[in-house]
Amino acid sequence: MKERIRSFVGGLEIDGVGFAAVSDYRSPLSPPLESIFPGARSIVVLVYKELGSCDSPDLHIAMNGRMDLMEFSRSCNYKLARHLERSFGARVMTVPASYPMAQNEETKGAVGQVSLRHAAVAAGLGAFGSNNLVVHPRLGCRAVFSAILTDLEISSDPPIGENPCTACGLCVQGCPAKALDAPGRTDVMKCVKNSMPYGLNGAVRFWSRYGEAASAERKAMLRDPNFWRLYQAGHIGPQYFCFTCMNVCPVGREAMA
Repeated sequence: MKERIRSFVGGLEIDGVGFAAVSDYRSPLSPPLESIFPGARSIVVLVYKELGSCDSPDLHIAMNGRMDLMEFSRSCNYKLARHLERSFGARVMTVPASYPMAQNEETKGAVGQVSLRHAAVAAGLGAFGSNNLVVHPRLGCRAVFSAILTDLEISSDPPIGENPCTACGLCVQGCPAKALDAPGRTDVMKCVKNSMPYGLNGAVRFWSRYGEAASAERKAMLRDPNFWRLYQAGHIGPQYFCFTCMNVCPVGREAMA
């Protein structure tokens, strides 16, 4: 079964696939998989290489590359899910690379229903690096994951033998938000404030200030580029304005050439 799935995935030009039994998946913050998919037995995890556009100093171009990847990954996820249904009679549920996810005060919009990082590690696709991203042996940190939950009984792939992270510290030193200063932990609020300035927190700050401003200041605020960027983000979805932790990582640079 694994080889048939791998063959189908290869035909979609996805960069890799791994398998994890639900019993081997452990996430400290995401809800139990049983609460999402009663009867789920396995996770099929797909990996995609981030485009070189993430290197661009023009962060709108960098974000365009990420949005292209998101669209591609959604299509591939759906095609593989349909294939598992039609070819194996499986029950399936797709897990996207990013949004939508639970948005509330408890999660701060930073906890996915399924932790794709922990699923990728359980599926033998990498190990956690100093930046708390999954470091893929070939792609380094420039790896984005999606997944499919299924009731098919599929054994876990073996874990990678050696952590590809070199512990060079470049990601920790280079983080503009200082979100990685505590070893083994990401300060999510510091990261989000810097990497998604036009997300929910940015919108709350803007409209709170707008509500308290005088009429003349309100008019000025609506002509400010900050408002235009918030408006754009409201239409296209979350925008990332920081790719530093993946850009500075030396692992997998040869795969980018």
